Amino acid sequence: MIDIHSHILPGIDDGAKDIAMSLEIARLAVADGTKFMACTPHFMPGMYDTSIETLHSGIRQLQKKLNEQAIDLTLIAGGDIHVSPDLRQKLDQGEVPSLGGTRYFLFEPPHHVLPPNLVNLCKQLLEHGYVPILTHPERLTWIENHYDVMCTLDEMGVPIQLTAKSITGEFGKRPKYWSDRMLNEGRVDLIASDAHNPTSRPPGLSKARDEIDRILGRQATITIVYDNPALLLQNKPLTAKSPRLTDKKSREPGSGLWQSLKRKFHVQG
Repeated sequence: MIDIHSHILPGIDDGAKDIAMSLEIARLAVADGTKFMACTPHFMPGMYDTSIETLHSGIRQLQKKLNEQAIDLTLIAGGDIHVSPDLRQKLDQGEVPSLGGTRYFLFEPPHHVLPPNLVNLCKQLLEHGYVPILTHPERLTWIENHYDVMCTLDEMGVPIQLTAKSITGEFGKRPKYWSDRMLNEGRVDLIASDAHNPTSRPPGLSKARDEIDRILGRQATITIVYDNPALLLQNKPLTAKSPRLTDKKSREPGSGLWQSLKRKFHVQG
């Protein structure tokens, strides 16, 4: 499997604290079936002033350690890129990384506030040849009142990436509810571990893969877990989605199916 979102590089952000922790994350990922892992530290000016040089230097050093210890994991460059008005210019100038040098990059909005003009920003990025991947929307607190924005981004071509532990319910009932909803609506393109450490935020995709298989069946699982990450790293278009429940009614909070799920997972709004 290919994990496109992790904080495995040591000492850069809120992920792995040291090389020993990085190696333990790598061992766990390989044991779970992951062969490729994107190193995607936060690029968030003012909080995590990560540079391209720091990213690539960290990857070289960690890959050397993995090879020395015969840990069969190939690292890929990337970043967890936070919203900024000059994001396109930063991409143009190579100040923030795409995933493996492709047109795709991880795009993380603020967790608690819907940023103004988010849809327009994504539209501009797409028009200039970049493909922002919306990371873990199921965990954003403003999804409650702005799910229509998620739908709009999905329908204009912004790929949706869910977190593995949200899909399995290990992040709680609310992320599980939104994960299930987006999966059932056919909105999900990719999953990732967003691993930060070996304990509370470990790597591993297999449990989420099995849950997607249970919810959607084998073909959708192959597309989301295997085909799309491989296409991404080849800089090719992702598999076209087959919407399941993506009609206007599915966006309405009172829709019967989603009202039932909200009751089940105790989701407000």
